Order: sequence, then C-alpha cells, then structure tokens
Amino acid sequence: MRSSWSPVAIFLVALMAIGSVLMWIGVPLALVYVASKLSSSSNPTLGPILLVLLGLPIGFAIVGKGLGWLDRRHQAITRQGDGSRRTAPWMKSMRGDAEDRHKGGVLDKVMIASVAVALVLFGLWFFVFAGSSLVNS
Repeated sequence: MRSSWSPVAIFLVALMAIGSVLMWIGVPLALVYVASKLSSSSNPTLGPILLVLLGLPIGFAIVGKGLGWLDRRHQAITRQGDGSRRTAPWMKSMRGDAEDRHKGGVLDKVMIASVAVALVLFGLWFFVFAGSSLVNS
C-alpha cells in the first residue's frame, strides 16, 4: 500500500484541485470568451448564446470525466478502493451497516473544498469589493 502522502498521490490531488477550478471558472470563462469573439456587435445573436448554453454542460461533463479518472487513479495508487463493484444504494440493506457505507474518494473532499472557497470568495467580492448598484440619493 502506497501512502496518501506519496509524491504521486499528492500530484494527483493537486491535479484534481486544478481541475475543479477549471471546471467552475475556466470552462465558463472560455465559453464566454469564444462567444464574445463570435459576436460582432454588443447585441448577441442566437449562435453565441447557444454556444454557451450547450457548451457548459458538455464542458462540465468532459472535465468531470477527467476528474473521475484522476480520482480512480488516486484510489488505485493508494489502495483506497477495494476493487469490487459497489452495490447500488437502493439494493442494500436498510440496517446501516458501517462496512456498506460509501467511502468517498479524495475527489469528494477536493470538490467540497473548491465550492466552499468559491462561496467565500464570492461573498468577499460581493460585500466588500463590488460596491452598491443602488442609486445614491
């Protein structure tokens, strides 16, 4: 069993952190940038709007698949996954056996942390730096 603190495991966690930031910030910004380059005026046409609306779920799915792959590699390296296929939750006993509970990989923790950091940064920007949009009388 390799340690969770091995250089390869830490590198995979760092890639997952970068991937989660790419998912929540990079994909939307890239799509808005491409859509702005496709639009020749300040009044967007249907094409750039559809590009963003259809591109977001596709981009999220692609990055999500990559993050899932990284998480599976991390579990294989650190031997956290037991290799057996998990039973669907609705097919398990309702007794609540501790060994049957799903133990999430490190990706769960990385995604929760990235969303928490994003919410804190949004709150900081909104309440401190954004200023008021109300008309000062």
